[in-house]
Amino acid sequence: MKTPFKPISLFLLFSVAFLSFAPGKRTNNKDFNFNKKTIAHTSKANPYYIIISKKSYELRVYDDKGWYATYPCVFGSSDFRDKYMEGDKRTPEGNFKIIAKKNDSKWKYELLLNYPDAESYKKFDERKAEGLIPRNAKIGGGIAIHATRPQEEWTVDYYQNWTDGCISLKYREAADLYSYIPVGTPVTIEK
Repeated sequence: MKTPFKPISLFLLFSVAFLSFAPGKRTNNKDFNFNKKTIAHTSKANPYYIIISKKSYELRVYDDKGWYATYPCVFGSSDFRDKYMEGDKRTPEGNFKIIAKKNDSKWKYELLLNYPDAESYKKFDERKAEGLIPRNAKIGGGIAIHATRPQEEWTVDYYQNWTDGCISLKYREAADLYSYIPVGTPVTIEK
C-alpha cells in the first residue's frame, strides 16, 4: 500500500536543500575542503583570511577555526584570465591584502586591495616584454571588494560581471562582510 506524500514532507525537503546552499555565515561544515594555508595567515588580532574563486563566483572567508562564511560574487569580465592592464576589465589574481575600508558614494561598502603589488608589477613587466600587452599600457589600480547598488543585487544572482575588475557582492552581504573584516586581512584571488 502506497503512503501519500504529504505537503509538509515537500516543505522540509526544500527547506533542507535551501539551507545547504544558502550563502552567508556557516559555523561548521566538515565536508568543505579547508585550505590549510589559511592558518598561517591568521592571528589573534585578525583571525580572517579571504579566498575568492572566479570560476566558482564565490568569496570564502576563513578564520582561525576554519571555514567561516561564503558569499556569491561577480567580477569585471567573464574572461577569467589574470588582469593584464588597465581597462581590460579583468580581475587580478594573486595574494593581496585589504588596505582601506571606505564608504563609496555609489556602492557604499568598499574594501580596497593593495593591487598592484610587487608581484603584479613583475607579471605586468614580463607580459610587456613578451609583447602580450602594448608598450604604452598602464597597470591600473583601484581594485576592491565592494557592494552592488541596492537595486542591482540581481547582477550577482544572474552572474552578470559588470565591474572594471573589482569583486562585487550583493549590497546586504557586502555590508555584512564590511562589518567584521578588518584592514590588513589577506585576500587570495584565484581562477
